[in-house]
Amino acid sequence: MLRPFVAYLRVYEPLLALGDPPDDRLREAVAGAKLRRAAIGEREQFLWLKSQAVARLLPAELADGRPAPSLLTDVLVLDPAEVPVDHPGAGPFVCPLELRARSAAALVTFLGDAAPALKNAVLDAGGVTADRARSRTKAAMVDLTTAAAHTLTTTWTVPLPWFVLVDPDERKLVLGTGQDDPARELSWRTSMSDALTRAAEAGELIEAAFGDSGPGRVLSQTRQWLESFDPDSVVELDYGGLVQLFADPILESDTTAEEVHDILEALRTGNVEELAELFSELREFWGDLAARERAN
Repeated sequence: MLRPFVAYLRVYEPLLALGDPPDDRLREAVAGAKLRRAAIGEREQFLWLKSQAVARLLPAELADGRPAPSLLTDVLVLDPAEVPVDHPGAGPFVCPLELRARSAAALVTFLGDAAPALKNAVLDAGGVTADRARSRTKAAMVDLTTAAAHTLTTTWTVPLPWFVLVDPDERKLVLGTGQDDPARELSWRTSMSDALTRAAEAGELIEAAFGDSGPGRVLSQTRQWLESFDPDSVVELDYGGLVQLFADPILESDTTAEEVHDILEALRTGNVEELAELFSELREFWGDLAARERAN
């Protein structure tokens, strides 16, 4: 079974940042560490389909609208070997799934942005009014222990500003036995302090060159999101299910992170020719996935 074609930007906070003391159920879930990175997409898909089968507005909630027990037990725990070298904070480092709250945030955006006909069709299908939907989503946002959810997602591609946060040399590549191997992974992990420093430096360069629109806005929003969490956190950029779309040689030779940092250096030096060449290479690499998304 294919994993959803979703990439992730995650924040793993120290356990004590999620409650001092943390809830006993959370402690047990962290100690057991049953949820695996490769299974995240399937878990989210299962919870969503389950909610639709019983006509619930949001996944991972009970029939009366309260959060399901998975609120505290669906967590990713960073293995000590995966914590960046010389990281100052003490683990364990935990990333709650928070699917109910994340879905609620997406629904709020939909209610605000969707065309009236589409919005009404969705609400009618769910048997709820707009006011009721807003009330339920507001209640779901209380699930969050911080000002923001610990996970950002994107389908079929990875926003280039996300690569600004990581050091290209921090890449972890696991090819496994093929494109459908659950262990297949391409990811980067870095300390929160390093991610914020890189974001600030890159933000100045991008804003000076392109203004506060496009990549600059994405990077600024991402930086504000990161500032919502404990300064001793770990940041992870994970290709997630996208690794299923690349053959081994293509995944091995993916230099997107390096090229994004080369773009920043070209901006520093004013090398217009190199900028054009790098943008062309990135457009060619990610353009294939864009074509597949349109085909699907």
